[in-house]
Amino acid sequence: MREKYRVAVLTASDRSAAGLREDVSGPTIVNAFASIPCFTVVAQIILPDDQAGLSAKMQQLCDSGAVDLILTTGGTGLAPRDQMPEATLAIAQRLVPGIAEALRYNSLQITKRGMLSRGVAVIRNQTLIINLPGSPKAVKESLDYLVDQLPHALGLLQEGPAENQQHE
Repeated sequence: MREKYRVAVLTASDRSAAGLREDVSGPTIVNAFASIPCFTVVAQIILPDDQAGLSAKMQQLCDSGAVDLILTTGGTGLAPRDQMPEATLAIAQRLVPGIAEALRYNSLQITKRGMLSRGVAVIRNQTLIINLPGSPKAVKESLDYLVDQLPHALGLLQEGPAENQQHE
């Protein structure tokens, strides 16, 4: 288990990437992790909601070994430009459906609109990628529900093949 897990925050927003609107959800994630000793945010990125660009950036982060966790925000809804799940699935090596299901379950306890989230969670190499909603309120609610499980999940992911056999 690492002493500190390295986190990248990736916001998908055409308007924020163009400088037309302030990104609030990305900083919400950064602030949530600022007080958790086992995490350090190493990158905060804003990109247009474009599948190819989002996939390329996530793949580069995963393949470089520079991050253990990528948390995305935005682009998980039903609008035509919402491309984050497709971008994430395009580079996935393994799915982690329980995380996305749990986040939707938690969201449904708060609002029926939680059923409209298309967010996914996947693994590429030894990096966990989790799609969070775009609204700062929903990001905070999701992180409050999820964050205490992340060290265990990342610890399992970072183990080598021999150690993983103990958990089967």
